[in-house]
Amino acid sequence: MTALHTPHTPAGAYDDHLARVLPRAREQRLWVSADGALPSLFISHGAPFTLDDPQWLDDLFTWAHTLPKPKAIVIVSAHWEDAPAAISGAAAGTPLHYDFSGFHPRYKTLPYATPDATDLARRLAATLGPATTVHERPDRGLDHGAFIPLMAMYPAADVPVVQLSMPSLDPAALLEFGARLRSLRDEGVLVIGSGFMTHSFEVFRRPDLAAHTRAFDEWAADALARGDVDALTDYRRKAPGAAVAHPTADHYVPLLVAVGAANDPSSATSTNARMVMGNSIRSVQLN
Repeated sequence: MTALHTPHTPAGAYDDHLARVLPRAREQRLWVSADGALPSLFISHGAPFTLDDPQWLDDLFTWAHTLPKPKAIVIVSAHWEDAPAAISGAAAGTPLHYDFSGFHPRYKTLPYATPDATDLARRLAATLGPATTVHERPDRGLDHGAFIPLMAMYPAADVPVVQLSMPSLDPAALLEFGARLRSLRDEGVLVIGSGFMTHSFEVFRRPDLAAHTRAFDEWAADALARGDVDALTDYRRKAPGAAVAHPTADHYVPLLVAVGAANDPSSATSTNARMVMGNSIRSVQLN
């Protein structure tokens, strides 16, 4: 675990990942309408140290390759709340939003220059409107909750991506927000909520608290398997260890976006279901 914070070569695992998988990434088959709707995903996105974890990188890439390459990606990250709703810059190569500190400077030099997503931004605004006013933030690039998992999953950076802000941290509101994105899946758009299944900094200092994050993770996995949307929405009262696992809501509630965008909440399957530094990095796919 300590090695993730002090790697011999910052993002060295990511360098190796690129060298190994980039040809396969470029050759991944593109989604066609005959494939049907893409799933919605919830991703535990990690932080820059994800780029130092070969297993994490490989698990995300392998997961992405169980699906056809999406025509486009709409991603909602824990790190952007803006009401009523906002869309990130859609121009090709919009600079990334390096919203972290305390890491080696190299992490703020790694590029992820995605293609022009102007058409996607227009389609997204039309999908959400006219009931919702959608603001455009052309200078706001993808934040680390978006670009870090995508660097692992789609390392060729050849899929148009738009980040959508969370207009609220209210679980029920984000469930409905996700439902309004559901139709995009039929068009080959991958809808992603990016957060963390548990997000406790205190567990770094007090490893005994991992019992709480594990309990929360097990509860969430069970609720997802049962499609218990009411429990997932009311997690503060119903989930064991919620106060430790999520002292703030921001990293949990993107899960509700993914659940809302799904046709069948009980279809959830887990990937990457392991603990890293006392937190669950479980990610979820829903149909």
